[in-house]
Amino acid sequence: MYTVSSSFNVGKTRGVYEVQYGCDPPNVSKAHSTVARDLKDMQTAPPTDHEVEEAKALLLREIPLAESSVDTIAGGMLARSSMGLPLDEPIQAARHYVALKPEDIRAAFAKWVRPDDLVQVTEGPAPQ
Repeated sequence: MYTVSSSFNVGKTRGVYEVQYGCDPPNVSKAHSTVARDLKDMQTAPPTDHEVEEAKALLLREIPLAESSVDTIAGGMLARSSMGLPLDEPIQAARHYVALKPEDIRAAFAKWVRPDDLVQVTEGPAPQ
C-alpha cells in the first residue's frame, strides 16, 4: 500500500468506520484482506500501551484544532445541538479518551466493528 488512513463518522443513531488506502490495482484484494485481518486482530487482542498513548495524543490534539476559528466553533456547536449533544461534548470526549484502556478499545472493536461485513468501493482500474 502507498497510503492508508481511517476515520469514524458517528451520528446520532449509527456510525461508519472508514479505511481508505491507495495501492497498485493488483494489490487491491491483498490490501482489503489486510484491513479485514487487522480489524479482526483488534477484536481479539488489545492494542499495546504505546499504541493507545499515541492514539490518545492524536485525538486530544485534534480537539483544539477543530475549534481554531469562529466559524468552526459555531459549526461544532450547531452540529452538537442538532444531534442533542451537550455543547461541551469535546471536553467530555477528552476526559473519556484519557480514561481509555487497551482492553476498552478491544471490547469496542469486538462489539461494534463487523469486519466480515465490509463494503468495498474501488476507484480506478478494476482489481485483478
